[in-house]
Amino acid sequence: MIRKWAIRLLIFLAIVGLAFFIFVLWINLEVTKIGKQYSYDSVNSIPHNHCAVVLGTNKYISTGKVNLYYSYRIQSAILLYKSKKIDYIIVSGDNKYKSYNEPVSMFNDLVEAGIPKDDIILDYAGFRTLDSVVRCFMVFGQHQFTVISQPFHNHRAVFLGRKRGLDVIAYNAADMNGRPSIKVILREIGARVLLAYDLLAGTQPHFLGEQIKIPD
Repeated sequence: MIRKWAIRLLIFLAIVGLAFFIFVLWINLEVTKIGKQYSYDSVNSIPHNHCAVVLGTNKYISTGKVNLYYSYRIQSAILLYKSKKIDYIIVSGDNKYKSYNEPVSMFNDLVEAGIPKDDIILDYAGFRTLDSVVRCFMVFGQHQFTVISQPFHNHRAVFLGRKRGLDVIAYNAADMNGRPSIKVILREIGARVLLAYDLLAGTQPHFLGEQIKIPD
């Protein structure tokens, strides 16, 4: 009897594991397919939008060197603004510690590059990609906007926005040379699985607050 139950349990676990594997594979392929349709590599081909959202990340890596993901996103925002493809830049990120403030870091670097202060909006509650994308609509009133990040991140942000009924496109900042690390791949796979849950559950941003009007 014990052996029969053990076999049945193993079969059940195998079926569940296979189903989960198929789901993970499907959601990753679906996110990439939809995300690619609305992501642009060329500043000449991307349509104009009133606002762009730069998705935050740490400016420095653990060794103390500047994070290239961060640098490439800032460079892309500057390029789009100076090419008149966007009018305002929303810098959206985390500021959970006094010594760690992604929006302020991005703001300072953009200003140093010559972007007018009045054309940069700080979003201090971009704790996750979901928060940054949804807040762009619910707090800053933008139904149509551009997201700036690396391609794998953009695909997820676009998929999320489109599934929420928003007209989101993305500009692909330069990616790292070579193959991404296993850590980056696993983290992105996990983020896409969580994305599916968030869409099914209707997850809202951690914080909304009062609406902030961006000039027309």
